[in-house]
Amino acid sequence: MGQLLQRFQETSGQVQPGAVIPVKFPDLSELPPELSLLVLSNLNATDLCLAACVWDKLGNDEVLWQSLCRSTWGSVSVYRRCRNDPEFSYRKLFLTLDEATLTFNGDPFKGEEYLISKGLVDDSPMELAKFIHTSRKIKPQPRRTYLDKRRDVLDYVMQLQNYENQFLPNAMRKLFSTISAPAERGSYLEQIIDKFAERFCNCNPKLGLHKDVVYVLCFSLIMLSVDLTSPHVKNKMSKREFIKNTKGAARGIDEDLAGHLYDNVYLVGHVAVSS
Repeated sequence: MGQLLQRFQETSGQVQPGAVIPVKFPDLSELPPELSLLVLSNLNATDLCLAACVWDKLGNDEVLWQSLCRSTWGSVSVYRRCRNDPEFSYRKLFLTLDEATLTFNGDPFKGEEYLISKGLVDDSPMELAKFIHTSRKIKPQPRRTYLDKRRDVLDYVMQLQNYENQFLPNAMRKLFSTISAPAERGSYLEQIIDKFAERFCNCNPKLGLHKDVVYVLCFSLIMLSVDLTSPHVKNKMSKREFIKNTKGAARGIDEDLAGHLYDNVYLVGHVAVSS
């Protein structure tokens, strides 16, 4: 844009050719509102607050703050209740949700209490699951701690996952990017895999895989991942060994499928990186 302005001024004789022209950032209040809002829509919450110090009306526009809220917290119960409230402010809601998320990351159960007491999320497993599933700011450790204790919420979080037409190892990576893998095997991991196996089968009925078979395959892939990625394991499992072991543990799995599973982990990496 600055080059075009300079070229125009050179050809019109306003400046000497090659002269450096400082490009001043335009005053957004002088631009059409839709263009100004488009510019400000690229800012995060902190920068938008700073912009509001200069352009009060534009920086506090409800459309911008609504977009920030919904892109950061995709689903909270308060969205349904605010539609008929003329005093409602998405800017204030963003600040309240941000405080709730900080509280949750510090102590997930105090965070839960804050969310419910402020009317942000209804006190139901499904609504809490939606908040956890769609929030971009919840850290892995408090999410894992919370879901380990609230298995009822974990049930609904799993129901919100979509694994349609996904290869099993890739679906597992998606799972553990949403529900952080525990550092050690235990009842929490076993329950996650059990629910994942059921959900994966429901999303891919044409595969004809039974839930118990997928459950076994998941643990086979986790053990293979550890074997191939751990520097402490010197003698890595071969593809032939994995195929033989998998066919023995999971009935009905053919050699080609077992081979493709091995290749995916070998080339792409661990299916359940803990965080």
